[in-house]
Amino acid sequence: MAKIVLAGGSGFIGQLLTQHFTAIGDQVVILTRKPGASTNQVQHVYWDGATAGPWVQHLEQATVLINLTGKSVNCRYTAKNKQEIISSRVNATHALGDALRQLQNPPRLWMNASSATIYRHAQDGPQDELTGEIGTGFSVDVCTAWENAFYTQNTPGTRKIALRLAIVLDKDGGVMPYYLNLARLGLGGWQGNGLQCFSWIHSRDVISSIDFLIAHEDLEGDFNLSSPQPIPNHRFMYSIRQALKISFGLKASKWMLEIGAFFLRTETELLLKSRWVVPARLQQAGYTFNVSTIDEAIQLCTSTPSKQVLNHPKTTAKRPNSPYLSLPKNHVSGIPFQGPIL
Repeated sequence: MAKIVLAGGSGFIGQLLTQHFTAIGDQVVILTRKPGASTNQVQHVYWDGATAGPWVQHLEQATVLINLTGKSVNCRYTAKNKQEIISSRVNATHALGDALRQLQNPPRLWMNASSATIYRHAQDGPQDELTGEIGTGFSVDVCTAWENAFYTQNTPGTRKIALRLAIVLDKDGGVMPYYLNLARLGLGGWQGNGLQCFSWIHSRDVISSIDFLIAHEDLEGDFNLSSPQPIPNHRFMYSIRQALKISFGLKASKWMLEIGAFFLRTETELLLKSRWVVPARLQQAGYTFNVSTIDEAIQLCTSTPSKQVLNHPKTTAKRPNSPYLSLPKNHVSGIPFQGPIL
């Protein structure tokens, strides 16, 4: 049985991981500003995401620490919001690094969330961990500051992995409820010119790729958590309409998106940046994706019932102090939309 600590684990990704780890018998500690009721397997512990406190002791003898902390980027990029988006990520990462240095038995693995938007706007070729080009702009600044804070922490006894997450697709959370509602309202055409690349990963592969990285103790550094088959925005929207059996969808030009983003208090970059990201290191390490095509992903996000059987890659690797890798057959449901990952 492993002990998993999820810092900022009360959001969409944290709930996915909590359901997975508890289903395979692990103990989960969630560090959160709003602790809920604890159970035999899940303990909620208060932390402020910036300073040391009683939460530090819960990292002692943990198997894995996964940091998901950060203010949502689904907002207007005002000076105040920009500062909070960066500081919430950097301060939490510094606090965790300081905590690990106080421990007699720190976690063997520290995974820190990052984002696939760290790469440049790309329509001329894929970006991977080995040859990809870091971009410019605020969203890239967030990612580079976050990763710099992570990798500069001196934690010699702990393996470190940055999870460069693409946009996560799931029936009950993340961006999919938003896109499905657009299509049902007749607004399921492409955004902008529709040529911007859409890099994505289904929630099943978020879970199983993280378990894969936990099991393979020789792996560290940056990993793109994204499908090997990114697609253009117009193809993504077409797949949604096909799954919903909707033949027509109004497209939204850039100026329309700017107006809509203003009233919704968000930014068009979340829709218009071309993210052409591929998971070179995961595939080189031998990971096999459960959901590799957008049509399959959309089908899973629109089918009923919501609980699906999860077929996962076979492996003989063991987790430290844990049974052989095993993913739950049940799938998460009822997770609220909290805005897209950066």
